[in-house]
Amino acid sequence: MPAKQLTAAEYIDGIRAGNRTILSRAITLAESTRADHKRLAEEIIETLLPETGKSIRIGITGVPGVGKSTFIEAFGTHLIEQGRKLAVLAIDPSSSRTRGSILGDKTRMVELSRDDRAYIRPSPAGTTLGGVARKTRESILLCEAAGFDAIIVETVGVGQSETAVRWMVDFFLLLMLAGAGDELQGIKRGIMEMADLIAITKADGDNAKLARAAAVEYRTALHLFPEAADGWHPQTMTCSAMSREGIDAIWDKIIEHNQHMLDGEHFEGRRREQSRYWMYETIHDELRRRFYADPGVAAALPETEAEVLAGRTNSFTAARRVMELYKSESP
Repeated sequence: MPAKQLTAAEYIDGIRAGNRTILSRAITLAESTRADHKRLAEEIIETLLPETGKSIRIGITGVPGVGKSTFIEAFGTHLIEQGRKLAVLAIDPSSSRTRGSILGDKTRMVELSRDDRAYIRPSPAGTTLGGVARKTRESILLCEAAGFDAIIVETVGVGQSETAVRWMVDFFLLLMLAGAGDELQGIKRGIMEMADLIAITKADGDNAKLARAAAVEYRTALHLFPEAADGWHPQTMTCSAMSREGIDAIWDKIIEHNQHMLDGEHFEGRRREQSRYWMYETIHDELRRRFYADPGVAAALPETEAEVLAGRTNSFTAARRVMELYKSESP
């Protein structure tokens, strides 16, 4: 029997009380594509907005095999030991194809998922990165309203997902491996430029020396990048999630960065810029949805696509023709 639909007031009261079941249902509501669910989720978030924004938001990404789940479990446990309430969210734009990669991560964070002070939420499957990321942004706000004061946003996909995460967090942590050939291969310059800290993982046993060497190499590379407008100089550290060595130092560095941003009055400025960014991203996402849902566009697209494939018209003319059709038929 399906659960009874709650009112906006019941959702709001439950989230304020820290009820995890209601929090999960509210996030599911925000993820829904149904118009009535979206309106209800917007009402809930709008009402709770004054109670959001009080957490430290940390983005974590890394190359395949870097051990993100193991790191997040060790790091999350350390945060909880510091008295924090932790929510772990994830962005996986590929989850609509692979299904279960995040759920697999959740099962690997066994100890963390058992702790009442931690909340782990798999990301929704989505066909567009913008849509998945927007839902994660809304999940952050709901978790903050529920009393979580440390939010980890993990990016599981590659490419643009890192950019999306950077635009919703206060601190961006890039995890890297040592001993995998040329340390600077396989990682885009743009992702390194977004990082506030690069941590070389698995720095234990025989790999400790390689990790220290990799840290030096990354540190040298970071000096070649222009200084950030906020004056923060990204650093490189080593850590081991297995022995928990270096985990506390990474958290200390995040606190240092947070204080640096507050002292320089950059913290609120970044948050405001992120809010503006997501307003426009939501507009773009909604316009895309409305365009393809338009009956005239849906009817014209197959024939127009066939003309392009047959070489009877070029892509740009075809696109303009369909766009004009949407504009002329839209109210």
